[in-house]
Amino acid sequence: MLKQRIITALILLPIALCGFFLLEGAGFALFIGLVVTLGAWEWARLAGFEKQPARIAFAAVVAGLLFFLYLTPGLAPFVLGAAVLWWCLATFLVLTYPRTSEHWASLACKLLIGLLILLPAWQGLVLLKGWPLGNWLIMTVMVLVWGADIGAYFTGKALGKRKLAPQVSPGKSWEGFYGGLVTSLLITLAIGLVRDWGVGQMLAGLVGAAIVVAISVVGDLTESMFKRRSGIKDSSNLLPGHGGVLDRIDSLTAAVPVFAVLLWAAGWGVM
Repeated sequence: MLKQRIITALILLPIALCGFFLLEGAGFALFIGLVVTLGAWEWARLAGFEKQPARIAFAAVVAGLLFFLYLTPGLAPFVLGAAVLWWCLATFLVLTYPRTSEHWASLACKLLIGLLILLPAWQGLVLLKGWPLGNWLIMTVMVLVWGADIGAYFTGKALGKRKLAPQVSPGKSWEGFYGGLVTSLLITLAIGLVRDWGVGQMLAGLVGAAIVVAISVVGDLTESMFKRRSGIKDSSNLLPGHGGVLDRIDSLTAAVPVFAVLLWAAGWGVM
């Protein structure tokens, strides 16, 4: 399994880096759209579609909506606003699972939730790409999330005792969460020192990083919640040794739109 994971990572990493940082404009939107469309195909299975035609049809609908959003950039604030509302609700649903799971158990509701997860993630990345220092912004949100994941893994392994969300993901602990949060805050502190931020900027950056990391954990737990409800271990087998696309981007689907909204609120870019 480890060998398979390494081989897959070595193949995908250069493709991902080139797509994220070398493509511009429509090419970048199309590249991210392909990833999101694959995620939609996987989400359809989590929602309850077992047959391939239905899963492909949902993925096609998502692709069509992405194209529509590309043609109507004025909708971006509404898309990202809907994402913020959804991730606040998702936090409640994760914390109250399985008691509240019946409220979103219908096929229509799960498909709608899939749209609220996938479309804003694409929209957020497309916006970030077009803002000043776009590539650096994308790298920053990724490093924050990856740093939190790494910090949480090692801290949880060493100190984890209190379960974060035992009904959703028994392996995650509060100690791991705090370790991941501290890791990302240290990364933010280092960035601030390198960029010579003032005290106000530093405090705002640390608070923003804490929010992004916290919501990225909710993104991870939300997919775990839907997989647990569906009795599915991995979203698919598209990435040998890694599971599916959603299994790799679940934290980012939550972190990216929230990160974009926070930057916009701080006056970084224009929606």
